[in-house]
Parts: sequence; structure tokens; C-alpha cells
Amino acid sequence: MSEKSRILVVDDEDTLRTVLSQELKGEGYEVETAADGLLALDAIKQNKFDLVLLDIKMPNMDGFEVLKYIKQNHKDLKIIMLTGFADLKNAIESKKLGAEDFVSKPYDLVDLLTTIERVLSE
Repeated sequence: MSEKSRILVVDDEDTLRTVLSQELKGEGYEVETAADGLLALDAIKQNKFDLVLLDIKMPNMDGFEVLKYIKQNHKDLKIIMLTGFADLKNAIESKKLGAEDFVSKPYDLVDLLTTIERVLSE
């Protein structure tokens, strides 16, 4: 696969966004970031992405709202939810709404990369 996968990282924590995007770029992905749900929707409307790493708890528009929008308007876009609140309810809710997977923060980079590769290859 010579075409690089494009990933949008959506998280309201600056540090996490920066670190994660650098790690993903280091793995050969093309990465863009958004600080909240509204900015994420703008990015999705303007660019083609293969995958969105989406935080659940954010200001302006939370991850569940973004997830619903994506699944209604960009059905082939894959989504992995990120959350510091790794409770079962959020995991079940995000799966019900169509997310491909769910990773809790603080995430393990190797696990996250494995999840990303698996989701992208499905």
C-alpha cells in the first residue's frame, strides 16, 4: 500500500493531539488535527480522511455528536473513539453509534497503532 492513510486526530488536549500526530506521522500516516468537534466537522467537509481518532469529551460538540454526523454523511470513514473515561457505557454507546473501535486514554502506543492498522485494513 503506497498510498498513505490520512488520519484526523480530534482531541481538546493540545499535548495529546501534538504527541499523537507526531507519533502517527512517524509511522508514515498523513495526519491533521482538530481541537474540538466543530473544527473536526470542518476538516472532514474539506478533506478526505481514512480514519478519525475521536475524543468523546470535548467542548462545543462532543465526540458522540461528531460520530453521528460522520456515520450519516461519510459512511465509509472509519472511527476509533478515544476516551479518558474508559467505562463500558461509553464503549457500548460508541459501538452502537457505529464506531469501529474504542481506545482508552492514556493509551498504549503499540496497542493504538495495532488497532489503527486493523481498522484500516477491514
